Amino acid sequence: MPIKNFEDLEIWQIARRLTQEVYTLAQASKLSRDYGLRDQMRRAAVSIMSNIAEGFERGGNQEFGQFLYVAKASCGELRSQVYVALDQKYIDPQAANEMTMALKRLSTMIKHLIDHLKQSEMRGPKYSSSSALRSSEIS
Repeated sequence: MPIKNFEDLEIWQIARRLTQEVYTLAQASKLSRDYGLRDQMRRAAVSIMSNIAEGFERGGNQEFGQFLYVAKASCGELRSQVYVALDQKYIDPQAANEMTMALKRLSTMIKHLIDHLKQSEMRGPKYSSSSALRSSEIS
């Protein structure tokens, strides 16, 4: 079944759940008082899901892949920030471990999608003949 919306992507759904976890953690722990780290963690989490969505909406595999690389990089950024929060004793080791493991899994899933897009013969919906036809009809 073809995926028609970014909301259908499992990686976006996981990124959304992780973002919610970061926001919950930022409100309910000592992290809430470290405004710089708290806000940076929120931005990194939002960046993951936003770049997946934006890349998907671009309509081309190459552009989607570029945005997925940014999302993957934000996974690494957030993982690093989780270690800072752990080292400062803002979060407990179990929560930190669960989040870093989830981010590693998500990063791997994003990489697999990037690899798939690189090998795919499809270039994306914006390059389909029906898109070209619609564009010429508008002109």
